[in-house]
This record gives sequence, structure tokens and C-alpha cells, in this order.
Amino acid sequence: MALLEVRDLHVYYGNIEALKGISLSANPGQIVAILGGNGAGKTTTLRTISGLLRPRSGSVMCAGKSLVGVDAHVIVGMGVSHVPEGRRIFNILNVEENLNLGGYLIRAQHQLIKERKAAVFGLFPRLAERRGQLAGTLSGGEQQMLAIGRALMSDPKVLMLDEPSLGLAPMLAKSVLKTVREIADRGAAVLLVEQNARQALAIADHAYVIEVGRIVLEGNAAVLAKDERVQKAYLGGFESVGSA
Repeated sequence: MALLEVRDLHVYYGNIEALKGISLSANPGQIVAILGGNGAGKTTTLRTISGLLRPRSGSVMCAGKSLVGVDAHVIVGMGVSHVPEGRRIFNILNVEENLNLGGYLIRAQHQLIKERKAAVFGLFPRLAERRGQLAGTLSGGEQQMLAIGRALMSDPKVLMLDEPSLGLAPMLAKSVLKTVREIADRGAAVLLVEQNARQALAIADHAYVIEVGRIVLEGNAAVLAKDERVQKAYLGGFESVGSA
């Protein structure tokens, strides 16, 4: 069994079925890219795994334990961290205070908090330089680094990232995604929802393409990057993938 196993997930918003039997998996050290157009179900998938949404049916397992019906903060303690689209950092707190909040579940273990902050600063030296700066005054790229760093404070087995390069200059986006690859290489399983599909596939090991709540393609990321259907989808949206 993979570290993260999602099987036949059905999720509804009222009477509208958003996910129609999604199945995917991820292993330690692996980046799994989730691609698709707006409204395809990518964010819904991440929100369901992290406990922010409850599925109508299906299973979500992490390290052999079910996450279905478990509160979101408990899921963090079980090893799953979610960096949502838009970063959601605390603007009125400084960098170090945001990181401390990421370590809330281990707040009484001061030495461990210190060690994990040091590890985050090692990944993102710019955050170390700005540790006392208000988060709301950071650049967009620095805020994204902080959002990822805050998630890493819980030492996740599974890190889920929703559009980490959104709104960033190309060079900075590439730098952030390079760090995501480094995080995976250190042993975490990474689920990556990313608007820049080419860059996502360049760093990913495996990929799934979601269309209208269903997975229509999956496979090795390098192979999918050369797939004609996927290449067409990059240029003209993802509507054509399932029917190609």
C-alpha cells in the first residue's frame, strides 16, 4: 500500500457531484502532479484529503490509517499538511510567529520547534533574513515560501500544495518548485496542483489529469509531458483531454 491512498472518492457540493470516483496514490519521496482546468476538481481533492470537506463515499488512507471523518487539525497531526491556494498566512504576524503557529501541535517541545525552524530557514534562507518582518509586507514569493515553511513545521509525511507558483514571476516560480523537489527528495510525498503544467511535469514523478471530477489520464510525468493529448491541453485548456 502506498503512503497516501485515495480510492473511489465521491464528493458533493449540495446536489452537485464535484468528484466522481477519484483514485490516486503517492509514496515517500514522490511528487505527484494533479493537472486539470478550472473547476475540474483539483482543489476539492486536496480539501477532501485534508479534512476540510467530507466525502459522500470512498476512502482516504495515510500510513494505513483512515482520514475520512477525521477533523482537519487531527489530520495535520497524522502527517498531512495542506498549503492552500492564496497562501493564507497571517499578515499581522511576523515570519517567525507564522512558523511558530505551524508548530502548534508541538508547541510545548521548544527544542523541536527550534530545530524545525532551523530546517525551514535552511530551505528558505530569505525567510531567515526576514524572520522579524511582518508577513503582510513580504513579497509574493516570500509569502509563498512562508506558507510552505509553516506547513513543514509539522514535519508532514504528505505535503499538499495548491498552486504554489500562482502570481509569481517565472524565475521565482521555478525557484519555489525546485525547493518543492528538494522537499520530496528529503522523503515527503508531495501532491502538487500547479497552473504551470509544464513546470509541474518537469519536477514530478507521476501525474494525474482530472476533468469534470474524473481522472482521464495518469502515468509517469515525463511520459505524460510528451503525450499529444496533454500537449494539446496545455495550449487550449483541458477540455479536450478526455475526448482525445
